[in-house]
Amino acid sequence: MNNALLALAGAIVAVTGTLLAPILSQRVLARVQTEQFERQQRAADAQWLREQRVAEVEKRRACYVTANSGYRRHRIELMKYLWLVHKGAVTTQARADLEETRHAMHTAFAEAQMVASDAVLRKLDAMTVTLAGAYSRTLLLEDGNPHPGWSFEEIQAELLQLGDHWKDMRGIMRADLGVDPGPAGS
Repeated sequence: MNNALLALAGAIVAVTGTLLAPILSQRVLARVQTEQFERQQRAADAQWLREQRVAEVEKRRACYVTANSGYRRHRIELMKYLWLVHKGAVTTQARADLEETRHAMHTAFAEAQMVASDAVLRKLDAMTVTLAGAYSRTLLLEDGNPHPGWSFEEIQAELLQLGDHWKDMRGIMRADLGVDPGPAGS
């Protein structure tokens, strides 16, 4: 009887194993597939985040190029206009060119307000204030009603001094984009 019970127990274990094997293998397979799916999902999420960061940096870079170009162009046009005021040779085309660059600068600044980092925005704010002041004083000078202490030479010196601020702003923009800002004054 011992052998019969032993054979019966062996048969029960074998039948149970045979019946449970597909269920257990299915569960193991499901777990492996779930883990594989989760790894793929994490990899896809990481890739999406990298792409978003790259797109964000590219958007800021384009914004900084536009702002840098717009501000520089307005400064140069304002210096040319100041010179024409000084010589008494202002034309309607010169005034239109100045206004065009001024509007382009304001458009670039509006875009930067939505995209730029706080450090870049602070520098752009300061440059905007300086350029707006020089613009206003130049128009007053043109009208023959300059503010005391704001002669042609003083306005010109202020606009020339903005070149140094440009180097600082360029360095801040480059640092914000993760590019080596380079040595000061370059």
